[in-house]
Amino acid sequence: MGESSVQVETVQTLPEGAKARRVYLSLRDQISRGDLRDGATLPGEQRLAETFAVSRVTIRRALAALSKEGLIERRTGSGTTIRSRAVSGQRAAMDFNTLMPQLVEMGQQTTARLLSFSYGSPPDFVASAMGLRGDSKVQIATRVRQAGGVPFSHLTTYVPARIAENYSENDLATTPLFKLLERSGVQIDEAHQSVSATLAGPDVAETLEVDVGSALLSLRRVVRDVNGNGVEYLAGLYRPDMFRLEMPLARVGQGAARHWEPAIGRSEGVG
Repeated sequence: MGESSVQVETVQTLPEGAKARRVYLSLRDQISRGDLRDGATLPGEQRLAETFAVSRVTIRRALAALSKEGLIERRTGSGTTIRSRAVSGQRAAMDFNTLMPQLVEMGQQTTARLLSFSYGSPPDFVASAMGLRGDSKVQIATRVRQAGGVPFSHLTTYVPARIAENYSENDLATTPLFKLLERSGVQIDEAHQSVSATLAGPDVAETLEVDVGSALLSLRRVVRDVNGNGVEYLAGLYRPDMFRLEMPLARVGQGAARHWEPAIGRSEGVG
């Protein structure tokens, strides 16, 4: 295995004050989910202050943090514009082929609760990753997985409507999605996933029973069929206290090129 290429990610800087942090994390979560789309204009400071029941000073602190992270663009006279591409465009890119199989095993040994189920237009970053047309419709479902009665993951999936029509909301609440896809006639060929870290916004924090602003493991996965079509986009958030990554390493190479390398197929996860 060659060396992984790593790009430095923009550092998340929380604004001062608990209220400003709550506003920042709520808006950041909406941008990440695609509820606030790339190019959209945020309401003015006064409207945001009324929405969040905080002062305009608090709103300015939250917006300053979002601007510093590159998620919004603020221009005098033209308002505040969403720049959602920054959410995925500045992440570290690494090869995780051998690092995440334990998440699959954990998913098979836990129970899921369906939080929401709907059909609509995919967020821009989902449409781009899956290669969908601008007028495409997808099924959007959010679930929380529990281990021993304790929530450990918050999962949002996007599936093209033409595929999702083959199973029901009840099916999704009781059956793993990959089984539903295969039952629908999808021939899954490959997937690509990336892993990074993020912070828990108010909604996710409540669902996972963690404090707002807690660190979470963030996983994004695009699944494709044998024809290269995107058939699923997964955005998963995991509690780090419910997860541990163990990876054996082997010393390989000769002379000055000798280095540590993951031992393929021996990664372990503990729920």
